Amino acid sequence: MSFLSSRSARHDGSPGQPLPELREGDPIPPRLLDESRPCRFCRLDPALTVASNALAFALRDRFPVTHLHTLVLPRRHVVDYFSLSAEEREACAELLHQLRADILAADPLVVGFNIGMNVGGVAGQTVFHSHIHLIPRRTGDVEDPRGGVRMVIPGQGNRRLDVCPFQGQEG
Repeated sequence: MSFLSSRSARHDGSPGQPLPELREGDPIPPRLLDESRPCRFCRLDPALTVASNALAFALRDRFPVTHLHTLVLPRRHVVDYFSLSAEEREACAELLHQLRADILAADPLVVGFNIGMNVGGVAGQTVFHSHIHLIPRRTGDVEDPRGGVRMVIPGQGNRRLDVCPFQGQEG
């Protein structure tokens, strides 16, 4: 189920702006993709922060994919990862490493992670403040985890393991 289809359809974060019922595969309403709207990540309560440094901070995802799903964000408002400075990218990477260690210490069942970000509306970005998802994974949390992040495009994730994934090379 997609993030949007699992959300309450009452509103998109704008007061008095109801959305129609959203279902899997429905297009994202344009006002959800409006980059001029006030940024919810810039208005967060600092008490929600679970880790931070001078240029970035982290908080638990409001709609977690798994327990301890965490977001890492730059303090400066930038639309996406490609707008971050080198220093901000490094600050975010430092937090990812710190959070990984914290999550592993807090939950011994975590044995892997997905790290991801959506850049642009067509890639699923609905909040236009750069953020990185750190998603803890546990054995058995899905039937077949092969393909990992490749599974964002249905049917493209579980590739043959005996074929080299690089064009022009044999497995």
